[in-house]
Amino acid sequence: MRTPIILFILSVNLIACSGQADETSINSNTMYFPPLSGNEWGTTSVEELGWNTNATQPLLDFLSEKNTKAFILLKNGKIVIENYFQGTTISTNLPWNSAGKTLTAFTIGLAQQEGLLNINQAVSTHLGSGWTSLIPEQENQITIKNQLTMTTGLDYSVPDIYCTDPSCLQFLNSPGDMWYYHNAPYTLLTNVLDAVSPNSFTDFFNIKLRNPIGMQGAWIPIGYNKIYFSTARSMARFGLLILNRGKWNSEFLLTDTIYFTQMTTTSQDLNEAYGYLWWLNGKETIRIPGSEMVFFEKMIPSAPDDLIAGLGANDQKVYVVPSKGLVVIRMGGDAGEVLLGPSSFDDLLWQKVEALWE
Repeated sequence: MRTPIILFILSVNLIACSGQADETSINSNTMYFPPLSGNEWGTTSVEELGWNTNATQPLLDFLSEKNTKAFILLKNGKIVIENYFQGTTISTNLPWNSAGKTLTAFTIGLAQQEGLLNINQAVSTHLGSGWTSLIPEQENQITIKNQLTMTTGLDYSVPDIYCTDPSCLQFLNSPGDMWYYHNAPYTLLTNVLDAVSPNSFTDFFNIKLRNPIGMQGAWIPIGYNKIYFSTARSMARFGLLILNRGKWNSEFLLTDTIYFTQMTTTSQDLNEAYGYLWWLNGKETIRIPGSEMVFFEKMIPSAPDDLIAGLGANDQKVYVVPSKGLVVIRMGGDAGEVLLGPSSFDDLLWQKVEALWE
């Protein structure tokens, strides 16, 4: 077991594609998609699925004890469990924190699909020279892909890892030589999208991703960061889009299947458990935020190996499990567990969720 490390993160993310689909896996003929507007959403039940009904209440009790505000479990798109706590309702907007990095990764794929950028381009192609304090030769080596994979080589020991001012972006390693969860280079991906979009990153995001799947919500600037706020159901809609590999109902939003696969599988050889701003379960090793160490273990031992997810500060979770046809959403406050990269709460939660069908 890795040594407990208290991490100061704005957020974290995850996704993984491995293992064989079982009898509960997704099927394009059985996948359900809710209407784009209104509160109608098809449901199924633990009983109808033949799951363990005795495991439902212990799960809900656990969620309540752990400062949860919203929880949703989808099976093949239909709601199996949906509960709200602490006065939160179906219409309450909550922060995604770094689980929202997954939205940015998907939007970058859409922009590349439309020919607005190429992830192998230098960031300076779109931000111009001087977006860092590096010399031009060093700066021009940093690509959009480096931003997506946390491999920019920028110094993560600066006083404020969220600061995007050029003075805060200093040289430490050559791009691709080191993996470190450094928030500032990620944040500048929205600046790249602002530069290439016909209007703005927000407009492009709303038109190409949010609206076509019936999401609501907005990006809110907080300090150097942009945090997405939405209802839990909007997060579930995005999870359902990912479960269906970028396709909503009969329409592909992300037709670039190569990018989708790259986004949701190991993206570099420094951290097996990281794609393009998604975290990947089922890998033999993992690097975690706030540490340079490699840990020889799976991210969430109790969860399916093909689980892929976005994880944010204070335990915001969007989990996608293709082999089970599942999307699991948890939003709320800090669950109070020791943070070990993805927090120990992840493993405890998945022990409760797995009990539903064991």
